Amino acid sequence: MPMNQTTPRLVPAFLGCLLLLNLAQAAFTELLYDEAYYWYYAQNISWGYFDHPPMVAWMIALGSNLIPGELGVRVVSVLMGVGTLFLLWLLIDAPGKRENPARVLLWFLSITLLHAYGFLSLPDTPLLFFTALFLLAYRYFLRSPGMVPAVGLGLVMAALMYSKYHAALVILFVLLSNLKLLRSGYAWLALAVSLLAYFPHLYWLYEQEFVSVRYHLFERPNQPYSFSKFTAGYFLNLIALFGLTFPWAYLSLWKYRPTDTFRRSLKFVAWGIFLFFLFSSFQRRIQTQWLIAACIPMAVLVAETLLTHPATGKWVARASIANIAVLLFLRIGLAYEPLFPVPFEAHGNKAWVASLQEVADGNPVVFENSYRQASMYRFYSGETAFSLNNAYYRKNQYSIDDSEARVQGRRVFFIRVIDRETPYYYTDQAGEKKYGTFLDPFTSYRKLEAGTRPENAYRPGDTGTFWLYNPYARPVPLAGLKFGIALMDPYKETQSIVGVRPDDTNSLPEMLAPADSVSFRFRYQDHKGEAPTYIRAVAGVPGLVFGLNGNSQKVDR
Repeated sequence: MPMNQTTPRLVPAFLGCLLLLNLAQAAFTELLYDEAYYWYYAQNISWGYFDHPPMVAWMIALGSNLIPGELGVRVVSVLMGVGTLFLLWLLIDAPGKRENPARVLLWFLSITLLHAYGFLSLPDTPLLFFTALFLLAYRYFLRSPGMVPAVGLGLVMAALMYSKYHAALVILFVLLSNLKLLRSGYAWLALAVSLLAYFPHLYWLYEQEFVSVRYHLFERPNQPYSFSKFTAGYFLNLIALFGLTFPWAYLSLWKYRPTDTFRRSLKFVAWGIFLFFLFSSFQRRIQTQWLIAACIPMAVLVAETLLTHPATGKWVARASIANIAVLLFLRIGLAYEPLFPVPFEAHGNKAWVASLQEVADGNPVVFENSYRQASMYRFYSGETAFSLNNAYYRKNQYSIDDSEARVQGRRVFFIRVIDRETPYYYTDQAGEKKYGTFLDPFTSYRKLEAGTRPENAYRPGDTGTFWLYNPYARPVPLAGLKFGIALMDPYKETQSIVGVRPDDTNSLPEMLAPADSVSFRFRYQDHKGEAPTYIRAVAGVPGLVFGLNGNSQKVDR
């Protein structure tokens, strides 16, 4: 049926006004650092990226090809944000829905992160949209199982997984809510279609030696457990998801009694995500956006509770209005800096980039350990930029793409993590001087691969073997390199680096040919401080901190 025959007029009017608001917000708000990073993704369309699947890059590329500037980066996200709310409306199936649309729409608009992901281009924006679309497709599949619904469900599952890896939790908890799906041939067809559609990304992961999986599961640095930062922080994130409406939101989840298989899946997804990250909080800090997929089933089941319990609906409406007022104030402050209560990353980026661009004088800019600044600088200046990641930082997209080649051998303006006062400086967002220096020519060799044998061992005084592999298409001069062992704590944070030298300096050739490897014997040096839990083989050039050349190796004590 046409929308105006099935949907109250207030709904399209509300969505239209929200669309205009979000378009204006997208156009007049400077980029966040993560948005600039994903825009950098979009400069080289691929089936995958270091940190995330490719959906956010595809969205940004599409929008940027149609519209310049911040609006182009965000226009697809704006459309998805409004689309998510309409899908939520379609998911609600409760008496009084068409008679009381204002109550439902107020509740939707009060959900904190549905505002942010209504216009920001981040992986969570398509995650929300495709979670809602997946649940709608799943409901249709339950009501009318068949080949066409199965194929549609499979394609949506693939799109969900292309958005963010957290999407696997949504699919998993839907399956756990209805294990009878394991006996359904159409459910297996949906799975086969989703895997076929997702295969290009899986193949990309294989070609990149599962770099994303290794990073998120094994290489990502952590911190010692802190109740206040980890578990208490998790509960604060639960409050932040819904703001002033949180007591009624979680009470509704607790009291909600599913009446059919589909509603059972809503409760499973919400509880599953909350419990999964509760247990995860005993190991690491939980970021608020990691919980965001739970907002979709929560939005639906809370809305149905409001419609069937008018007294609760009145209280939630009041809290929703207060939430919306605060959120709208903050949204205006994002675009108009004087109104915002504290400095924020969306403020002053054009100014610091212009200041730095003048100092760099047309030369590429190399930031030490800052993929965020490198991406922001490139977006607003249009100039070449590179993030030089060292052994005290982490890998990112700049570690695996060809960005190093664009600055190799050129004169660059180099900005270190630790300032050294020089005649060359620019003014950052806080109005402080940040110093840099010109390097000519710039050489880094950060793609060299390294390791030690025997693996998983570090005993000072013993001997080991250090190996190096050259993935470049040109020879690498070994005489100009330095080698070391990064000593890491139990949380994979580098504490110090011990230099190593070949026992026989004559054993190394002058040049390491492309696709060739070399190894040498060395003696592990004693060091100050605690014994390392992990070590990493590192290499570099004089004047620069060692790179992230090897993988972390657990020490065999």
